[in-house]
Amino acid sequence: MRATEDKGYDGVAKLLHWTIVILVVAQFAIAWSMPDIHRGIEPVGLIAWHLSVGMAILAVMLVRAGWRLTHPAPTPPISLSSAMQAVSRATHSALYALLVALPLLGWANASARGWRVTLFGVIPLPPLSAAGSPLGMTLGDVHQTVAIVLLVAIGLHVLGAVYHLVIVKDRTVQRML
Repeated sequence: MRATEDKGYDGVAKLLHWTIVILVVAQFAIAWSMPDIHRGIEPVGLIAWHLSVGMAILAVMLVRAGWRLTHPAPTPPISLSSAMQAVSRATHSALYALLVALPLLGWANASARGWRVTLFGVIPLPPLSAAGSPLGMTLGDVHQTVAIVLLVAIGLHVLGAVYHLVIVKDRTVQRML
């Protein structure tokens, strides 16, 4: 057994991971509950919450990505084949990319609608697209599609965790608890 095999993620990595989990669960609950967005709708109520939580996800993901770059993940379990390690890396990379891209797409769409986007409802953020921008409006549709892709990636991530916990019975899951 490698000396670092059982080493878990540090406390900051765990905090950032579980903060993202909570924010993403809240975000999907809000998204499924909020009214349909159409021309002329104002960003109030659940729509305003959706924007705020999206920007919080983006902010935490940027911190998380920075932390990960300066604090590498623990060594994978020795029991994990190189093919499974590649699948794991690809899934994690996809999750990181999707969790950054999705809020950016929503932000660009909100900007195209002429909505003010803020971080935590306090810090105003610059528009990512001009008001009325056809591209910015189209990015709203892309945003919805990417959200579905994110759900699939999350599903793969959870299935991987269950696989490690139930079938392989290694300490992979415990490293993030």
